[in-house]
Amino acid sequence: MCRAGCRSHRERPVTTEATPRTPARRRASTPSSGGGRRLVIVESPAKARTISQYLGDGYVVESSIGHIRDLPSSAAQIPAALKKEPWARLGVNIERDFEPLYVISPDKTAQVAKLRALLKNADELLLATDEDREGEAIAWHLNEVLKPRVPVKRMVFHEITRPAIEAAIANPRDIDLDLVQAQEARRILDRLYGYEVSPVLWKKVAPRLSAGRVQSVAVRLIVDRERQRMRFRAAQYWDLDAVLATQTPVAEHVPARLVEVGGRRVASGRDFDAETGNLASDARLLSEAAATALASMLRTAKFVVDDVQERPFTQRPPAPFITSTIQQEAARKLRYSAQRTMAVAQRLYENGYITYMRTDSTNLSEQAIAAARRQITELYGAPYLPDAPRQYTAKARGAQEAHEAIRPAGDSFRTPESLQGELDPDALRLYDLVWKRTVASQMRDANGLRTQVRLSGDAGAEGRAVFQTSGKVISFPGFLRAYVEGSDDPDAELEDQERVLPPLTPGQPLDPVSVDARGHETQSPARWTEASLIRELEERGIGRPSTYASILETIQDRGYVWKKGTALIPTFVAFAVVTLLEQHFPDLVDLGFTAKMEERLDEIADGERDPKPWLHAFYFGDPNAPKSDRVAHDGLHQAIEGGWEAIDARAVCSIPLGRDPEGNEVAVRVGRYGPYVQIGDSDQRASVP
Repeated sequence: MCRAGCRSHRERPVTTEATPRTPARRRASTPSSGGGRRLVIVESPAKARTISQYLGDGYVVESSIGHIRDLPSSAAQIPAALKKEPWARLGVNIERDFEPLYVISPDKTAQVAKLRALLKNADELLLATDEDREGEAIAWHLNEVLKPRVPVKRMVFHEITRPAIEAAIANPRDIDLDLVQAQEARRILDRLYGYEVSPVLWKKVAPRLSAGRVQSVAVRLIVDRERQRMRFRAAQYWDLDAVLATQTPVAEHVPARLVEVGGRRVASGRDFDAETGNLASDARLLSEAAATALASMLRTAKFVVDDVQERPFTQRPPAPFITSTIQQEAARKLRYSAQRTMAVAQRLYENGYITYMRTDSTNLSEQAIAAARRQITELYGAPYLPDAPRQYTAKARGAQEAHEAIRPAGDSFRTPESLQGELDPDALRLYDLVWKRTVASQMRDANGLRTQVRLSGDAGAEGRAVFQTSGKVISFPGFLRAYVEGSDDPDAELEDQERVLPPLTPGQPLDPVSVDARGHETQSPARWTEASLIRELEERGIGRPSTYASILETIQDRGYVWKKGTALIPTFVAFAVVTLLEQHFPDLVDLGFTAKMEERLDEIADGERDPKPWLHAFYFGDPNAPKSDRVAHDGLHQAIEGGWEAIDARAVCSIPLGRDPEGNEVAVRVGRYGPYVQIGDSDQRASVP
């Protein structure tokens, strides 16, 4: 069915809406074309409007409005001739090498008809969808559905500017079948996972729940963190804060904190077991009485500087934004959700302000580097410009260095100030972040001096009381003039600020200005935020940056997670679902297993792996896999089919909270109509709002 612009595929005798591919060839050849009227198809109307401004009368630009074809989402979409097939509900013919059944979405029928009509008057078809797996798949589906009788070419670009569009027109390529194949394998894998696992949740937990390959692992991470918080036991400890003063030439204050008494380190928060609250080291635990007495004694003591350590430091600028890092930084600095960040970035891209926002590459083009270096000289001066341009290498396995990082569009960057009044507030704030990060990435390092000082005073029978303080002086701000990276930990952000200490030398005497006992309590592990969860998923190789925003939206929409401020909090339903999967299908929420699947999908995209045998092994099992890995050995289908009936619904749907004074268990139970609290097996129960 594949027409010009992509390699021909085996015809499927069952239905013309499903067309499997043979993975032998990566690119397809395309007939050349002369002049004439050209039809350009993109994904969105906004993108179509912007591109049409740069093309002449010989072009018609229209949008597909996203995907026009997909696996059936309901029984009504399955062709009548196939409804009785045992694999029909999956939308994937598992009996014929996992052939997908593609149907035109009902809400896209009119748009497809419009595109077909426009194609009748065209001499050439240019598929200008995004240059990623999804965009490549949309281009391939358009080619399959429209059945063009004219030459077809693939037009790709990273930004929507006149030079970029003209270059894309002049240098078309063919549809990349490896990318299409990878997207299809990912789609089939997710369908198999969701359609096999979700019904188990309906039967054993509650109706209308869903499971997903990455979604369920993300929920597990959030539940695991909440379990840690529930097991956490706080501990109290005391230390001393002192303000000391130099004696000459003028009194300058030095803040310091107690770290050692009588040769023993003083306990701090990291010395306690999080689950018992007990001291887990040989550090000295000060009680309130001991700390108060020690403080009283030291208020009249003579202090002396014991040691001064100075170390120069150099701080390199962070790399330009990729999809995951812009989501993290916008969450920290702007308080945007991942979904909001991507929606705003999409608008900026489609209207020609930034480059494509779904990218794993930190690479910048030569023109972008030149633009950044010019702006550095103009705005900050020559001392802030390094001798040579900086080059960044992406860490992600699937990153493509031919793609670019997210940056301001064009070969001359517009400053945020010049766009005030032109962009809405959300867009301007995100553009400002992109502009600063891009320019900073090409600036000189920041450098300075870190100082660590140990001071001590006589504590009588307790021995010497040792205090510590540190300072940081930035001698050359470098990129920090333009951009300071955010942090998920406010304390870490405070510690990174400049702190100036007066000149201190070993043996120098100091006088106490104040010495006070301070009580502290250990803190439970912080809940995940969208920013920290995205970073965790990325570091573990789970999911891909382009999918994180939709995953976070899905787990909230499905009632697994809710937000309190920026914190992600699991619902009791999430506890029940994760417990069920951990106890009965552990591979499906195993972090390593899920990351390995992502690696295999990347191999498919790179043309290194045939997806069909891999999908077959995942669904039907691999006899060579260890028997202890049930899903890997038996396959997803058999693992679910042979294991779901044995699941004790009451057990997996119970979340113990503790015991009442009589010793009866108090638990939250997830029922078909929502969670409720129950004491033992009695009738004492109450709904949980």
